[in-house]
Amino acid sequence: MKFGKMWLIALIAVFSVVCAGNVSAAETNEPQWLMRPVDKLARGIANVAFSVFELPMQWANVNREEGGIAGITKGTFKGIIYVVARVGVGVIDVVTFPFPLPDCPNYPEDAGWGYGPIMKPAWVIDVGHDWNNFVYSDESIVNPTL
Repeated sequence: MKFGKMWLIALIAVFSVVCAGNVSAAETNEPQWLMRPVDKLARGIANVAFSVFELPMQWANVNREEGGIAGITKGTFKGIIYVVARVGVGVIDVVTFPFPLPDCPNYPEDAGWGYGPIMKPAWVIDVGHDWNNFVYSDESIVNPTL
């Protein structure tokens, strides 16, 4: 029983040191030292769960760039590779969510360690990377220039 308590105390101490080292001085409403690891965990779970959507995404991307036949053939192979990569990156994000990783800065213009995405785009489907308006319809996106 003593051995288990020692491991628990050591785990809490390591987590406290890691989180305390990443406290941001920026004035925000939410604590960044907590939200960045949570964002990383959510991104990892989403990448594993929705990785199969890379297939239609790559079909559409290759079809747009090279045509229909290439979209079916090359898009399928590219999609399979991206599915495997999304699952791998998602598992890494889930396993390492409490810790920052090298070359994953929090902001794209920064460098160094952080909780940023390993793979770009960070999510399988986002506003700029959406197959056939599958998630975001054109009517729901607000254009600030209007």
